[in-house]
Amino acid sequence: MDRTPRIPESSESNEASIKAQPSREIASASRRSFLSKVGVASVAAGAVSVLGKAPSAFAQAEKSVVSPNVGNVPPKQRLQLAFNLRSSAAARDFNLPIPPHTTNGDEQRYTDHSASYSKPLLQDGICLVNQNAWASFKKALNSGLNSDYEAIITGGPRTLNGPQASYAFDLEAADSSQFGNAPANGDKNGPPLVPPFDRVTSAAYGTQLIEMYWASMLRDVAFTDFGTNATAAAAAAELGAQSTYRGPRNAQGQVTTDLLFRGNFVGETIGPYMSQFAFTPTSFGQQAIPMLFSTYVPGIDYMTDANTFLQVQNGISTGLSDQIDPTPRYLHDFRGLGALTHVDGLYQEWLNALLMLYSLGVPPNPGSPYIGSRTQNAFCTWGGPDQQQMVAEVASRALIKVWYQKWLVHLTHRPEWGGGLVHQAMTGSPLQAVPNANVLNSQAVAASFSKYGTYFLSQAFPEGSPAHPSYPTGHGTAGGACLTVLKFFFDGNHVLQNPMVPANDGLSLLPYSGSDAGQITVNGELNKLGRNISYGHGVGSGIHWRTDTDNSMLLGEALAISFLNDRAKTYNEKFTVNITRLDGSIATITNQ
Repeated sequence: MDRTPRIPESSESNEASIKAQPSREIASASRRSFLSKVGVASVAAGAVSVLGKAPSAFAQAEKSVVSPNVGNVPPKQRLQLAFNLRSSAAARDFNLPIPPHTTNGDEQRYTDHSASYSKPLLQDGICLVNQNAWASFKKALNSGLNSDYEAIITGGPRTLNGPQASYAFDLEAADSSQFGNAPANGDKNGPPLVPPFDRVTSAAYGTQLIEMYWASMLRDVAFTDFGTNATAAAAAAELGAQSTYRGPRNAQGQVTTDLLFRGNFVGETIGPYMSQFAFTPTSFGQQAIPMLFSTYVPGIDYMTDANTFLQVQNGISTGLSDQIDPTPRYLHDFRGLGALTHVDGLYQEWLNALLMLYSLGVPPNPGSPYIGSRTQNAFCTWGGPDQQQMVAEVASRALIKVWYQKWLVHLTHRPEWGGGLVHQAMTGSPLQAVPNANVLNSQAVAASFSKYGTYFLSQAFPEGSPAHPSYPTGHGTAGGACLTVLKFFFDGNHVLQNPMVPANDGLSLLPYSGSDAGQITVNGELNKLGRNISYGHGVGSGIHWRTDTDNSMLLGEALAISFLNDRAKTYNEKFTVNITRLDGSIATITNQ
């Protein structure tokens, strides 16, 4: 895994152009400047100070890094302890570095904005946003004023999806500006969290789009059938031939059908494609949860013609709707994963996973302070109520972090738009942004054209993607955060016994008999669930890129670790917990 901060394309000329165009580095100083005007506590003086004048006081506050021994102290003394605790947390987070926020430069590179996100602004043509609409959009993003947002020129009744959340602050964990094109704080040798998205002309971008086209052609094929499916074999062969393919390969450097659409995080290539936490029946108290889902009828895809494509980009309804399969099924293909994530709550799958951890009898994290206690059990802290609310809470905080990246840094267009760029290039009407020849000449695009008669990327939903930028993804960031919280509470090295796999029609569960059945662990299956959900929502449905998932899971993990480091200081129980990160390194959370 590449562990150095990335800049777009490493040629000397490109590096020079980046330095010459500071707009590609998104400045976060203004966010800290705002913070510097906010009154905060100076613990050393016991009085309110101003961040801009308080480095020495903050340095003293940072010394209060352990959970206080409280006991049944008088209320006034307890209040002072609470005040000190909040101040020291603010000091620690304030003094964390601000990483670079590096874009790929495409927004500045193309004056027609054909490589930037603009759905559902008014469009003048396929992948061609109206210039006045674009100006109104950028004005609102830069000002943050509600009046400017209400003045954005859209092409229809569809609205932008919560852009003002990108400005939100958080009173726990590091600020949104402190996650970017650098390793997570405390993990200096780790990979960069949110590097620049691939330039539209790059081979890497083309390879991502090739994968998108193949995924769209395999939307209704059960993952267990990939090994005998000719389309899956063709996809594996073409992706394996791309030097810029980021997915896993076998020892011979090949992409096999078993490795298609998997990732490189720990445990992702072990066992069946679907995580055990995606289908194991469980219960919420006395409420049975059989893990059967209503999905969509196979073979029905959308946005494969110019008329509906342009309607969708303008935010106009096509009048079409998803058709529900009347038979509930276990999740076993991209169609089902797309149906689930089309209307889910973003922590939903992780609450289910938590309930499965209970049902499967997975032991607590070895660092739990309640292991070996003779007289106590976990409840409000460390127990069920704490675990269940934290899954939802950290998912919400994760969305704030990723919204900052989506709207205020990258403005990455959706894969459906990439398909539009391919269509325009292939039909002789190219925009300024023209994808790499590797995708234009790919077998994947040719196969899609043979099926639909156009070069657009087919979509699983009539409206295509949600109305917010692509990179990184909300499902992936929430997933990375939630799986980290679950690792905090449970033993990630625990081996799951008697693994199962959904039948190829999704109607039953069968024993998994692969040679690696004894290697399936909690950590690996949580990591795999993150990929299943984010990829099923994104790549399988046509609405997110591979790197959206890769980097959003890292972003969510980093947010959760920052959050847990702050939350740990609020517990009275003393503990030291180790978590295996997605890349296999260890993070330690302690209040001792």
